[in-house]
Amino acid sequence: MFTLIRIELFKIFSKWRTYIGFIAIAALIPLIEIAMLIQKERTFDWITRSMGQSFIFVGNFLNTYFVSYLIINSIALHIPFLITLVAGDLLAGEATAGTYRMLLTRPVSRFKVVTSKFAAGLIYANMLVFWLALISMGLGYILFGTGELIVSKSAQIIIFERTDVIWRFVLAYGYAALCMCVVTSVAFFFSSLVENAIGPIITTMAIIIVFLIISAIDIDFFQKLKPFLFTSYMLNWQSFFDSPVDIDSIIKAVLVLAGHIAVLYTATLLIFKRKDILT
Repeated sequence: MFTLIRIELFKIFSKWRTYIGFIAIAALIPLIEIAMLIQKERTFDWITRSMGQSFIFVGNFLNTYFVSYLIINSIALHIPFLITLVAGDLLAGEATAGTYRMLLTRPVSRFKVVTSKFAAGLIYANMLVFWLALISMGLGYILFGTGELIVSKSAQIIIFERTDVIWRFVLAYGYAALCMCVVTSVAFFFSSLVENAIGPIITTMAIIIVFLIISAIDIDFFQKLKPFLFTSYMLNWQSFFDSPVDIDSIIKAVLVLAGHIAVLYTATLLIFKRKDILT
């Protein structure tokens, strides 16, 4: 199985579209952080403007933690679109290239084929989130250094000591990676239904957009649907920056997301096992 996963990763990274996400993050984040560095005062003023007349802030609050928090908060919902470019091609790409028969004539079961491709897709999704964390915090450390983290919530402003921050980011990025695994699962599922990668990519993007719109509309019927939509939990990484952390809410969200992954993987496996490979 590990050999199959390595082969699938080689296939993934032999295609130019694989690097779009890495290039986009590597280009966008330095641009954001350099802009923040140039306009240092304005960057921090927006979060403290309501308290500026009451408090004097002393210390390095514009640091790698604050910048990384802003970045993940700004682009967390956009990374799924980068994930689908690869995940939607995992199975459909074989059909487009006409290599299904050659793939399945090897002494490897369809279960192993699907599982290795799925595992490779999950590894790619995790690598992209890790790349985001590395660029955000690494470059942020060079440009801004470290310090306390100030977080603005709807009803309060929380200041975390620098010794109380790293574990929050580790868990937040880990949770974000889990969310990206769900997106991978959705695109992988649709990839098993068609023979062209464009369909799964567009369909997955459309589902994410529609689900986000449904979650944002304050109608009773939509609010009843909200707990069943994976997009409703994609921003729950912010819970790690609450004080105290709502453990029950996080566990519920993790179980729901893990359930989505299991169901979508199982459905894909069943479809692929019964798939009639003609070309």
